[in-house]
Amino acid sequence: MDRAPLPDMGLPLHTCYRRVGFIGIGRNYFMEAWMTEPPRLDVTSVTIGAPNPRELAAFYARLLGWPIAVEEPAQPGFPPEDGWAQLRPPEGKVGPRLNIEYEAQYTRPVWPSEPGKQHITVHLDIAVSDLAAAVAWAIEAGGVLADFQPQDDVRVLLDPAGHPFCLFTG
Repeated sequence: MDRAPLPDMGLPLHTCYRRVGFIGIGRNYFMEAWMTEPPRLDVTSVTIGAPNPRELAAFYARLLGWPIAVEEPAQPGFPPEDGWAQLRPPEGKVGPRLNIEYEAQYTRPVWPSEPGKQHITVHLDIAVSDLAAAVAWAIEAGGVLADFQPQDDVRVLLDPAGHPFCLFTG
């Protein structure tokens, strides 16, 4: 059996480690193992940081027509903007849950990205049936059309916290 040291991950000795074609037994050795298929991996939600999560959740609820399923207030001793909210697709709609959490040190991203400025870490792509109507709806809900539009068939808008999101016909 091939033996090679396994990094100390601070886990109990009986823990099995999976690592690109290998399973580690204990902390010091690992033996070859073949995985015929990946383990189940389901994306269930997207988490977005914001300076006021309940306010941003209300924007996405208006925009998407999704209900706010969970809303948590500020924790004791934290600013009133603190908290957490989750939107879930309504019955019959497809999509991940949107979790929106408080970021005390939130910095509004710049679109398009600029050196030395806060970059975008995630954005939502939203399929629509009528691009012009969807843009008007998004603006009415509180979104802002971005100055820079990189494609003719996609519209980039900014949510109230400055996160870009894209509307496209699909």
